[in-house]
Amino acid sequence: MTLSVDIRSRRGAFSLEAAFSSAGPLTALFGASGSGKTSLVNLIGGLARPDAGRIAFGETVLVDTGARLFVPSHRRRIGYVFQDARLFPHMTVAQNLGYGRWFTPSAERYAAWDRIVALLGIGALLDRRPATLSGGEKQRVAIGRALIASPRLLLMDEPLASLDDARKAEIIPYIERLRDELAIPIVYVSHSVAEVARLASDIVVLAEGKVRAAGPASSILQRLDLLPLEERGEGGSILEMIVADGPDEFGTTVLRSAVGELRVTGCDAPNGSAVRVRIRARDVMIATERPHGLSALNILPAIVSSVGATSGPVADILLDCNGQTVAARITARSRHDLGLAPGTPVFAIIKSASIDQAYAGHTQHIDTH
Repeated sequence: MTLSVDIRSRRGAFSLEAAFSSAGPLTALFGASGSGKTSLVNLIGGLARPDAGRIAFGETVLVDTGARLFVPSHRRRIGYVFQDARLFPHMTVAQNLGYGRWFTPSAERYAAWDRIVALLGIGALLDRRPATLSGGEKQRVAIGRALIASPRLLLMDEPLASLDDARKAEIIPYIERLRDELAIPIVYVSHSVAEVARLASDIVVLAEGKVRAAGPASSILQRLDLLPLEERGEGGSILEMIVADGPDEFGTTVLRSAVGELRVTGCDAPNGSAVRVRIRARDVMIATERPHGLSALNILPAIVSSVGATSGPVADILLDCNGQTVAARITARSRHDLGLAPGTPVFAIIKSASIDQAYAGHTQHIDTH
């Protein structure tokens, strides 16, 4: 179903004006701190009212100030996972999971308890209390509590922000499973390029309370100018690929798509699996002739499709690799010396080690009903 938002809201000195539509399985609200992400997700969830505008999910109108319509949060059938788990400390995990279910009419309950518990790997935690859980375990329980309430839409407000890197790595595969295996659209708030590159099907970029861009993740993340300055080094290309062969005796796996073949390390997905790969623009080199004697294993024929405006000493280049786009960020001097312009035939060079497998995930089928 499509989530449609067109609202205006002012709180103190901060003004939010946001309009977008998304039908993707996971829509990321992305931007720097203070850009309006949490304010917007609270409006979608019914925790705040806009001054003017309309919010609809599918055929259901949640807010329409012109018609004086406001559906209260408890009637929206929207699950909400906060940055901190907000579990009830006096309840066991099982009691926390069951709490939200009581607010859902029995005829509208679709989430099977056993399947959600298995999906999130929390079966061994059911008799424990929140104080005995790790940060990652608490978030998995919080996600389970939201899902067992059988929501039509799931909101996740920076669910990894309070976790260390090890706990983030623990949680992300579970969020991927939610995205791929449950027919529940997700709105995911984050300021991390790494997270949205791995998880998002669609991205809404917010800055200073306004939507700067919205669209498929693969298109948005190529626009390095849309990213906060501190995150631009993490921007680049997302490629959907298939595991073709591997790993070999050197631990190298071959991935294949229209772009050609990429050789990566550390990929444990079985042959035939669909994987998502992120290639940072800063990790792509460009040559006007096919190089020889390099340690880099990935050399892709390409055509320069666009040359962005030079930003100081760097230039952003988009390459057409057999219909798929690969972004590169090189020095302005290199752009000048190579004579790069739209239509120039080149080769994109990518080191296998720079394709970090933390940003590729394979789909596994898990029955949730």
